[in-house]
Amino acid sequence: MTNAKLPLLSRLLGAYPASLQDQVGELLAGEGEALAGVLLRKYPQVHRVRSDKALFDYMADLKARHLRSTPPLHKVLFDNKLHVLRHALGLHVSTARVQGNRLSTRREIRIASLFRQVPEDFLHMIVVHELAHLRESNHDKAFYQLCEHMEPRYHQLEFDLRTYLVYCEHSGKRLWIQDTPEKIAVNA
Repeated sequence: MTNAKLPLLSRLLGAYPASLQDQVGELLAGEGEALAGVLLRKYPQVHRVRSDKALFDYMADLKARHLRSTPPLHKVLFDNKLHVLRHALGLHVSTARVQGNRLSTRREIRIASLFRQVPEDFLHMIVVHELAHLRESNHDKAFYQLCEHMEPRYHQLEFDLRTYLVYCEHSGKRLWIQDTPEKIAVNA
């Protein structure tokens, strides 16, 4: 399968070697069931972070372990308006406001709602990425070193997540979808 047939493959995996892109393309043949099998075997279980409050707590815990000296977060939430395949996995927003003669900055992190139901490793990678932006604004060497400090498997997880997004777009399906909290408990 050539990259011309899958523009999303080129866009999401274009920075990776052609051999890896070809492997993903081969696994996507047909409905992509071979790729789905690989992803489900590697990441069998969905995370339990469902609410915005739980996401805030999850992120605050990671921030406290790795980035104590960074400014506090004011808001963290799953955002239904972020379209992953067109824009971003998450957003880090800082808003400066003047109150009298004082300048205050509010920091928000928004994670695409698609990631409510993915393996914890994927959510963790996105949270690490967005937290790294508290210290490093650009995607440069220092940024990725910080990501690797917080998550040593960062690059592998990013590749696997990008592969999953290619699968979603190609097949029109999502893996790890669960409808009710009862199903989450049963799969635990």
